[in-house]
Amino acid sequence: MPNIKSAKKRVELSRAQNAKNRAEKAAMKTMIKKFDAAAAEGNRELADGAFKDAVKSIDKAAGCGLIHKNNAAHKKSAMAKKLNAIG
Repeated sequence: MPNIKSAKKRVELSRAQNAKNRAEKAAMKTMIKKFDAAAAEGNRELADGAFKDAVKSIDKAAGCGLIHKNNAAHKKSAMAKKLNAIG
């Protein structure tokens, strides 16, 4: 545990930021799982809506630096393939 006041503040700030990042990443993963469930079910309309929400969440995570931009592109590409396979 830090003794210096500024170091104590940084610990608190980093804890808060860590919690925020974990929540954002968990929300992104949930959106992806919802899309995967809709795609597995074969429901095109539900999959379209879930795809839009998941892409928005992935882009937000990549913009904040939670995931790398190439990782985001990979996830979106894989989801687009699944969506087109439903056809």
